[in-house]
Amino acid sequence: MTVLRKMDPWAPPLALMALIFFLSAQPNLSSGLGWIDHVARKLVHASEYALLCFLWWRALRTVMDRLRALVPALVIAVGYAATDEVHQRFVSGRHSTWIDVLIDSMGAALAVLLLYRAHTREVAR
Repeated sequence: MTVLRKMDPWAPPLALMALIFFLSAQPNLSSGLGWIDHVARKLVHASEYALLCFLWWRALRTVMDRLRALVPALVIAVGYAATDEVHQRFVSGRHSTWIDVLIDSMGAALAVLLLYRAHTREVAR
């Protein structure tokens, strides 16, 4: 098995984490659209962490049971959300808020809920 093939499930969550880190290092991501920009960014936050949780679950299920992989995927996504806010505290022009961690965590939790629901539907068949 080639190294690239072994990295296949692990590369996407790591790449998304790198993208999140890069975007968090930008001094200002505001589009200037006021409350629309604010709401849209919160939805993007939740969505990106839902995706991060899904990608970690996808990778982790290669080494553990699909259902058990949900817990570490959620822990990794929520942990990264917290460290992302700490990172933003040190970026000029950015601010850190635990509300964002909660929003990110809700996105990750939604991914877990949807994956769990899909699993239980599969088992019921």
